[in-house]
Amino acid sequence: MAKESFDKEIQFLRMLALTSGAFSRQQFAERLGISVHTFDKTLRRLKEVVSSMHQHLPQEQSKEFSETIRFSYYDSTDPLLLFLFRAKSVKESESQRISLLIAAMNERALTARELLDICCGSPSSELSLPDEKTIRSDLKYLEEVGVIKREPGPRPYRYRIQDDLIRDLSDEELIDLYDFVDVMANTQIPSVQGYLLRDGLKKHLLRKAFEPHAVEPFLYKYHYYSRILDEAHLFTLLHAIRHRRKVRFLYFSPKSDKSYASKNTNPLFERDANGRAEKTLPLKIVYDHQYGRWYLLSYSRSVIRKYRMEGITQIEEEEAVDEAWYEEKKSELAEKIRYSWLIDTGRLVTIRARFFNPEGSEPNFIKERVLLQGQWGEIVFEDEHSFIYEIPVNGTTEIKPWLRSFGSSCEVLEPASFRQEMIAEWKEIQSYYESV
Repeated sequence: MAKESFDKEIQFLRMLALTSGAFSRQQFAERLGISVHTFDKTLRRLKEVVSSMHQHLPQEQSKEFSETIRFSYYDSTDPLLLFLFRAKSVKESESQRISLLIAAMNERALTARELLDICCGSPSSELSLPDEKTIRSDLKYLEEVGVIKREPGPRPYRYRIQDDLIRDLSDEELIDLYDFVDVMANTQIPSVQGYLLRDGLKKHLLRKAFEPHAVEPFLYKYHYYSRILDEAHLFTLLHAIRHRRKVRFLYFSPKSDKSYASKNTNPLFERDANGRAEKTLPLKIVYDHQYGRWYLLSYSRSVIRKYRMEGITQIEEEEAVDEAWYEEKKSELAEKIRYSWLIDTGRLVTIRARFFNPEGSEPNFIKERVLLQGQWGEIVFEDEHSFIYEIPVNGTTEIKPWLRSFGSSCEVLEPASFRQEMIAEWKEIQSYYESV
């Protein structure tokens, strides 16, 4: 499928996960900036993908897609939204041909011409006949992503499946490797490539007649959908940062009424896009562990700009910039976010907060958490009942949820305005629980 369709389905699934199917077809289409017809077509396509990826799901076409998600949630340790990456990693027209190439190279090493003959001799009527240039392009792609390797020797080069790792490991070592990949994919970022590796290992173990429970020893339930969905843009942006390239995209802010806009390909039906066209120089990617969000920090129009990656669509790389100038802008950004709890570049303030030690608890889990998550802050006073934590930080907006998460174990002391702000918020929360 085209990249535009990938953007559309990312936003489609994000909204479905956030609303739990509460929107009507018309509301959903309006929010996405597409027609109801396009909404229905996208929904049918996603149902087909889910059916192909999860054979155990009910096949009734009348079943709502949101019900399908809820049905699978407690029956699988796989994050369901990962199926988008499995289905959309390559264009639909390429998937059948690449599958045929991989199956052929699994038996023995072959040249590009031999692989072309196999494709042309395929009995599948749906497979369009490729030329040698297309086959060589597919081989280059498969070699870059590590699926195949070129054997040493003179031309014509021969290619084979790169599966030395799983062939050389014992069954016990394969189980250990699978467990390691499973833990890391579910606890570290980025995670999509780890999930895809885990799927490959799982299929290999099941083909070797391992019991299903032996390859699913851990149970994870996923909550931060943006973490997975936004990785569709992550490596494009990292590539642009590595090569000092500007990027162009259509951006929808979190306050926007819409989260997607289709490309205007027919001038007769051209309409204004609701998103904002941006051209900017990526400098840094930041991940917010608390909310599971990715942020892009970049430079354009003489200022540092911040974008939530969930609002980025139709991304394309542009021209490269001078290395010395690029390093200067990176240093400028590093100085601006030096005291940012996350990405805030506001006025520097010093926050003092008292944390109360839990009674009868050993070890002191409050202090351990502050020391673990408190970044560059430090404990400036301590007695047997409490300790005072101090940190200079850009603004109070980003650190506030962290301080509030300690509940009654944390009291903000300074600055006075921030203390009053916290008091007002706690009074508001208290009013929610007053008797009716």
